[in-house]
Amino acid sequence: MGSVQRQTSSGSDSDPRYAQIDERKRKRMISNRESARRSRMRKQKQMEDLVNEISQLENANAMIRQNIAASSQRYVELESANNVVRAQTMELTDHLRSLNSVLQIWGEISGLNVEIPEMPDPLMKPWQLPCPGQPITASADMFEM
Repeated sequence: MGSVQRQTSSGSDSDPRYAQIDERKRKRMISNRESARRSRMRKQKQMEDLVNEISQLENANAMIRQNIAASSQRYVELESANNVVRAQTMELTDHLRSLNSVLQIWGEISGLNVEIPEMPDPLMKPWQLPCPGQPITASADMFEM
C-alpha cells in the first residue's frame, strides 16, 4: 500500500493538471504573503498616526491646562482687587454719610436750608453708576489677560 502512494505522488508531479494547480497555489501563497505584508504596513501606519494624534492631543491638553491655570490665577487676583475696592467703597460711603450728617447738623444749627442728596447703597445695585453723567472710558488692553 505504501508503494501505491509513492507512485501516485510521483505521478502527480509529471501530470500537467497538478503542475498548474501547484503553480496557482504558489501564486496564491505569494499573493497572500504580499497582502499580509500590506496589512501589517497599514496597521503600523495607523498606529503611528494614532501615536502622533495622542501627542498632539496631549500638547493641546497641556496648553489648555496652562490657560486654565493662568485664568484661575487672574480670577483670584481680580477677585482680591474687587474685594479691596468693595471695602474701600464701604469706607468711603460711611465717611460720606458721616460728612452728610455733620452737614445736616450744621444746617440745622445755622438755620440754612442745606439740601443733601440721598445716598444710594453702592452694594445693592452695583450696575448703577453713582455719577451717571460721567462716561466710562474703556481701552482695548483692559480686557487682555
